[in-house]
Amino acid sequence: MASYVVTGVSKGLGYGFLTVLSRDPSSTVIGIVRNKPATLQKISEDAELKDRSNIHILEGDMTEYATLKKAAAEAAEITGGKVDYLIANAGLVSLFDAYDPIGALGDRPEEVDQTLKTLYNVNVIGNVHLYHLFMPMILKGNAKKVVVISSGFADAEFTNKYDVEPGSLYASSKAAMNMITAKFSAQYKKDGVLFLSVCPGVVDVGHYKDATPAQMQNVGALMTKFLEYAPHFKGPDTPVQSAEAVKSVWENATFEKEGGDFLSHFGNKQWL
Repeated sequence: MASYVVTGVSKGLGYGFLTVLSRDPSSTVIGIVRNKPATLQKISEDAELKDRSNIHILEGDMTEYATLKKAAAEAAEITGGKVDYLIANAGLVSLFDAYDPIGALGDRPEEVDQTLKTLYNVNVIGNVHLYHLFMPMILKGNAKKVVVISSGFADAEFTNKYDVEPGSLYASSKAAMNMITAKFSAQYKKDGVLFLSVCPGVVDVGHYKDATPAQMQNVGALMTKFLEYAPHFKGPDTPVQSAEAVKSVWENATFEKEGGDFLSHFGNKQWL
């Protein structure tokens, strides 16, 4: 009878989590989204999910604290004031820095400024508020596990060894959230709470569907580096496949051994 709160379940990996976690009818799965009506409509048209009464959708925006506070209060009413798992999945992947090295962005200072602000508002500040708001419920829960979805791009060693150039601003926001998560772990480990950052691997969520030919050349160069790093890599996972893998990682992790760590969907530091 586990209870889950997952942000960003309207699409992509978040929708994969919604699908995987709600398979057990005894579980309570609460999804937080910006557009509740559209998400409810999507679920109602999904043959697999439409009849699952254990799914609850609440409205909340990672950049608006008041909406997250309201969602936390509504979640407490659903669960009786305790939550076993908090999955901080919602996040922004910026297209501005997705294809080019950081030096190519220098002549567009206003866009650099705005992109960094937006990335940190969503990927860092919003999650700090999320952690704070749900900690009272996590502390009362049985599992006491908090997981943030990170990225292998945030690994400095991987970046340096393989000269991974794209996604510099996005990667910095994920690296910052990894540290925030480690700091929460440092405080709450004594209370038996696991805080963990997990990279879900490469997930097919359509990030490159509108890329130009020139941008796709850069993507191809990146994929070549991926294959150098992981010759076994065969391409992206589906959201459900990735959600299943990430779930396995948090189920096997303990606050004593993995508390504050940054792991891959394999449960180690192998990102692909």
